[in-house]
Amino acid sequence: MTPRDLLRSASESFRRTGIPDPEYDSAMLLSALTGQPPLLLRLDLDTVLDEKTIRSFGDLCARRLQREPLQYILKEAFFCGLLFHVDSRVLIPRPETELLCEWAADLLSGMDCPQILDLCCGSGCLGISLKLRFPASSVTLSDLSAHALDVAQLNAARLHAETDLLQSDLFDRLGRRSFDLIISNPPYIPSLSCSSLQPEVMKEPLMALDGGSDGLAFYRRICADAPSRLHSGGWLLMELGDGESDPVRSMMLEAGFASVEIRNDYQSLPRMIGGKLP
Repeated sequence: MTPRDLLRSASESFRRTGIPDPEYDSAMLLSALTGQPPLLLRLDLDTVLDEKTIRSFGDLCARRLQREPLQYILKEAFFCGLLFHVDSRVLIPRPETELLCEWAADLLSGMDCPQILDLCCGSGCLGISLKLRFPASSVTLSDLSAHALDVAQLNAARLHAETDLLQSDLFDRLGRRSFDLIISNPPYIPSLSCSSLQPEVMKEPLMALDGGSDGLAFYRRICADAPSRLHSGGWLLMELGDGESDPVRSMMLEAGFASVEIRNDYQSLPRMIGGKLP
């Protein structure tokens, strides 16, 4: 069987199951096995694939048909141009979160040796990306999940990013440390909604998704405690869930932040918020 024939068959199976981008996913899976570019595989009518490759591809497709995320199968995801290891221990980095990282980079560009906290760090994609962009910075990756911190440590080592790692329930174990920037993509999905998410999202760790009864539990704690963990003039940046911009803005203002700003994602939805201490 040729790559094109195999991919056509797999794509049709994916499409019947409701997988959103069947051609892309099937080509990426075969590319991971063969080392050939996905586009060339989709056009290849000449190469005859060996039985071992066909069987291995079938095994990968079976996992995808169970709606296991493509990134977990490949064990990798790109974020800000960097390739991160991801698996079922961590949330998969989203393109929208790159916008939060870019906002942070704009704020840090004028600082000599900024101190940065990536709170609820998961894979470490935010903190590690900022560390590599600002080598003189001091970056702490913090998460309550020991499993997530194992992945963050792996990514920091793979990408040669010198960071501190801390297992902590938000700010509980930070001691007296304070920062110029706290950046966070906290859990923000209301608890009852966690059981009706896209099948792939439901394969991600519930701990990284469940934001309490109204989705705002983590924002309340972060907004209340972050001012005491920021230097004067420091910034708090967070990703937001759908419909959460107004209540989180109120929390930040009540906590003493000034210049609170909300920014949109690629779909023109308010999905990021930032505030500066006076």
